[in-house]
Amino acid sequence: MSVDDRYSRQIILENIQEAGQKKLSKNHVVVIGCGALGTTIANNLARSGVGHIKIVDRDIVELNNLQRQILFDEDDIGLPKASIVAQKLKRINSGIKIDFVIDDVTHKNIENIIKDMDIVVDGTDNMLIRFLINDACIKNGIPWVYGGAIETHGMTMNIIPHKTPCFRCIVQDLPEAGSLPTCDTVGVLMSIPSIIGSIQSTETLKIILNKQINRDLLVYDVWSHDFHRIKIKRKKDCECCVKHNFEFLNAEKKEEMISICGSGAIQVTPVKTIDISFEELAKKLQKLGDVENRKVILRFRISGYELNIFRNGRTIIIGTNDMKTAKSLYAKYVGI
Repeated sequence: MSVDDRYSRQIILENIQEAGQKKLSKNHVVVIGCGALGTTIANNLARSGVGHIKIVDRDIVELNNLQRQILFDEDDIGLPKASIVAQKLKRINSGIKIDFVIDDVTHKNIENIIKDMDIVVDGTDNMLIRFLINDACIKNGIPWVYGGAIETHGMTMNIIPHKTPCFRCIVQDLPEAGSLPTCDTVGVLMSIPSIIGSIQSTETLKIILNKQINRDLLVYDVWSHDFHRIKIKRKKDCECCVKHNFEFLNAEKKEEMISICGSGAIQVTPVKTIDISFEELAKKLQKLGDVENRKVILRFRISGYELNIFRNGRTIIIGTNDMKTAKSLYAKYVGI
């Protein structure tokens, strides 16, 4: 199989050519999160000939993933996303190196995950992990490409240490527990993560090739076709890219999770606590499972699990002793 044959339609592009293809083959990219964004990004980068791709994800494939997560099929249900993506990428392109990590990304392991990588691409749906990526990349001087998609809209931005604003110049602190919608509570149209993920993977190639990159926050709604470029300025007092105060990486701001002995339950205490509106949260959750508003606690049952949510965001999840499962359920339904 000829390398020139595989990439022939890409090599003839004025923006890439043979020299650019060689650069791609020598680059190391880590994709954190292998959902709708991550599978699109990983697929595009593998087919483009990026030489080394590392896939990181903590979750397993579920039936509802198949609507938008393009590298999975029905035979993959119940299997770890990261390993399945790695297997499929190897079948797509046997000439590149594929690694995978099945683990939760935390302040303890993120620097090891991104070590020796040239670029980090955000395929996650978790705000805490994005703040961790931002801290770790700014500290270690590694470019990263932010992306997010929900309902019918999405956004993306390139973050180049010392050259562009960072993620905390856009979002100064972790949003309050329960304040953000999630794909599980408001849904997502399958086309928007494909579009945002494709933009992210294109920007990744441009960073590798040292081409002029986008420096704005790009926001697109696939339903209305509204497209906006928002200029972001570096905050003069940014805790991360100006002060180099890596609060998330140093675990000054992190979720706390404890197992409740003998009860098959995990308690999750969020980074930031507020007075959650049970009425608003119940309205989102009642479309998905059984909801009971008991004034001092909101009880939500789904798929054999029970989430007991307190107004300050603290949640007791009954039905599991597994920290990763509890964290995933919390992120889906309470929304961090």
